[in-house]
Amino acid sequence: MSADDYAGAATPEEVDSAILTRILAEGYGPGAWHGPDLKTAISDVSTDLAFWRSSPDRHNIAEIVVHHAYQVHSVRERLITEPVDPFPLEGDDWFQLLGTGGLSWPQILVLLDSEYQELSALVADIAEGKVVSALPEKDVFNLVLGITCHAVYHAGQIQLIKLQALGEA
Repeated sequence: MSADDYAGAATPEEVDSAILTRILAEGYGPGAWHGPDLKTAISDVSTDLAFWRSSPDRHNIAEIVVHHAYQVHSVRERLITEPVDPFPLEGDDWFQLLGTGGLSWPQILVLLDSEYQELSALVADIAEGKVVSALPEKDVFNLVLGITCHAVYHAGQIQLIKLQALGEA
């Protein structure tokens, strides 16, 4: 299915900032009803585990987290016409992270949190009329919902990688 398959799906005409930030929190944190949100899923990940791979052709947790941070950044770029600060890594979407050189695990955690704080603030400003979005409200809602689903998906993926690393999956 594609996004076009949901073109006729009901979306609210107006959504206040409290609802949009709540939707973001469901995926990132704190405290989703469905189990570990992304922030919870990565909270107990050590540096070694962050860069561990189940096999050479699989992404590690660090790469998944940076990929998601990149997508959060991408949502911010789509929401407004003014340029946002560039993403701190050269490249596009997926970044190979080996744990040597480049970003450290603590830096990756700060990057993700920073991107989410920026997105939450921007979404609240748009909903409160402080910032004008380049998109109709329906599309703002869909982007917020979409990045939340993306976070939930990767939170589950990270939980499975943690089990694999322990030999339990």
